[in-house]
Amino acid sequence: MNNNLTPFPQELIFHVGDVSAAPTVSFEFFPPKTEEMEQRLWETIVELAPLRPAFVSVTYGAGGTTRERTHATVRRILKETSLTPAAHLTCVGASRAAVDEVARAYWESGVRHIVALRGDPPQGSTVYAPYPGGYAYANELVEGLRRVGDFEISVAAFPEKHPESPSFEQDMEVLKRKVDAGATRAITQYFFDADLFYRFMERVEKAGIKIPIVPGILPIGNFAQVLKFSHMCGASVPPWLHEMFDGLDGQPVTRNLVAAYVAVEQCRKLQQQGVRQFHFYTLNRADLTAAVCHVLGVRRQADARAEPTRETAQG
Repeated sequence: MNNNLTPFPQELIFHVGDVSAAPTVSFEFFPPKTEEMEQRLWETIVELAPLRPAFVSVTYGAGGTTRERTHATVRRILKETSLTPAAHLTCVGASRAAVDEVARAYWESGVRHIVALRGDPPQGSTVYAPYPGGYAYANELVEGLRRVGDFEISVAAFPEKHPESPSFEQDMEVLKRKVDAGATRAITQYFFDADLFYRFMERVEKAGIKIPIVPGILPIGNFAQVLKFSHMCGASVPPWLHEMFDGLDGQPVTRNLVAAYVAVEQCRKLQQQGVRQFHFYTLNRADLTAAVCHVLGVRRQADARAEPTRETAQG
């Protein structure tokens, strides 16, 4: 198997700008910690909103550490833009009653899409343990959300299997439990080798899982940061990717061009296998994601709304 990137194929060149072949896209943001980060996030939202994503998700920190910031970001997106927000919700650090209360508040505010996750271990711990009186795993959380409201519910999937899972078979059983509990979509952990996704989808089909599986795409704005993230979450970084970014630390323009090329090539390979939707992990920056979407044929729509109100802009 040859994982080396090849020159842009003729079909890719032909489809550049072909809106009829454009995929559906969605974007992930994380809640800001400072006023400066808040401004950067909103600039990113304003830039990406005209691409008309199917939805935008807002993450939830380990142990619920960003809980209030997540809520505030989701509420602002819902109030001030034409975007459809999806709020991340985890099992970590809260009782079932507390999680249900958050879910009901989202429903009452108009949020209809939840990304339901088990969540990472709380800060200071390396091992996950269910919170006393809480939802133990994502399938239980999905069941709980179904009792609160008729949410659209996305869950996580792992082409290289969850780092805590003993086998691919066990990993697929966990995904199926989430689907049986009521999940309507799965979004994958990011990956860089398209063959990983192909093999994962073969296991999905064999398991009889029918919900849409959306590949997660991470445009590489900072290779060192991606290496750190990948080590933490169990995503592999193939040797050819090290070679692609070798020597580019001090060349941001070239690095961004290479990053866009890598992401476009990855998406094109997946499109050739029938993939029609991508979820981009933006890391709260717009440039790379916007560039990749443009090449894929996703065009800006002038009537998309993402401007801060005067009240919010003044604090």
